[in-house]
Amino acid sequence: QVQLVESGGGFVLPGGSLRLACAASESTFSYHSVAWFREAPGKGLVFVGVIRYSGDIPSYIDSLKGRFILSRDDDKNTVYLQMSSLVPEDTAVYYCAATLDWVAGTQAMESQRYQSWGQGTQVTVSS
Repeated sequence: QVQLVESGGGFVLPGGSLRLACAASESTFSYHSVAWFREAPGKGLVFVGVIRYSGDIPSYIDSLKGRFILSRDDDKNTVYLQMSSLVPEDTAVYYCAATLDWVAGTQAMESQRYQSWGQGTQVTVSS
């Protein structure tokens, strides 16, 4: 399993932006599909999006398309989640997760497909 560390969370006003980062310590990270999930207070873990490899067209949950953008820099062993036009409903703990398996379609949205998880980073959107 690869070790993952998220960063970039914080407090932001509605309409603002944040960029989260998921950093790995191993160069094998480039072979991993990496997803982001989020968990809002009182709710379960929800899939946000996944990027399988450098140059891949990421997949997102429909409700977040256009506001959230995934990218990766394998030279830095890091995947980024750029979030814009944030609303209070985006408040959650955001987790990145990785797997060496190929994930696609609805399988990519299943948390059990991912073997490595970060500790999470809190994002709070509030006025």
